[in-house]
Amino acid sequence: MDAAPVLLFDQLDSTNAEARRRAEAGEAGPLWITTRRQTQGRGRRGREWASQDGNLFATLLHVVTKSPAEAAQITFIAALAVADLLDRYAPPSLVTIKWPNDVMLAGVKASGILVESGAHASGGLWLAVGIGVNLSHAPQGTERPAAALVDHLAADVAAPPAIEVASRQLADVFAVWLHRWDTLGFQPILDAWAARTPGLDGPAIARLGHETVEGLAEGVAADGALKLRLGDGSLRLISAGDVFFGEAA
Repeated sequence: MDAAPVLLFDQLDSTNAEARRRAEAGEAGPLWITTRRQTQGRGRRGREWASQDGNLFATLLHVVTKSPAEAAQITFIAALAVADLLDRYAPPSLVTIKWPNDVMLAGVKASGILVESGAHASGGLWLAVGIGVNLSHAPQGTERPAAALVDHLAADVAAPPAIEVASRQLADVFAVWLHRWDTLGFQPILDAWAARTPGLDGPAIARLGHETVEGLAEGVAADGALKLRLGDGSLRLISAGDVFFGEAA
């Protein structure tokens, strides 16, 4: 599968917002929308996503005919694609994924992923797969510590990639995983993702907005939901939330 074309802007309010506007106007993609800076970047749960020059801000606009539950699997593809991108510049041993889609460098968050969707005029479902990667700067004052690629480069790498290069490479690796998903289904994606995701078999705390639960993680279900064994022996499937592995966060 060929990679989707990449559009690069000098400035946008948000790459996800631009993807939404295009989708609602009937555009189907696949198309990558990237920008050198964002003025209204967003993360999950309405959080602001710091948008510093030199970092990567990109959204894939893609229309699928899958159910909303199946379409949500694309977040795992996004995490794998970001991990593959970072592998090219940092020691791969430092690159991991934290459930469900935070990509980490040396255990600290270096990327964020936000997937939005809606009904498309074609009858399918449009997806805006938003990806932010800290290439040159680690934002300060964030809720959780942040890492940047520039501080974790491999010995033979002089500098992080330019936005033009990083966006093209992200599009290339994303296309590989997307093709596997389309042709082989979700299980190979989930297997590759799990291999990069430590903590799936130990203590975990999940903050779900209205409650906090803790127990022992027992891997993930077939749809990627975290399986958490609670103290009373019951099994809780967690599809979304802030999860902290190991000691209490």
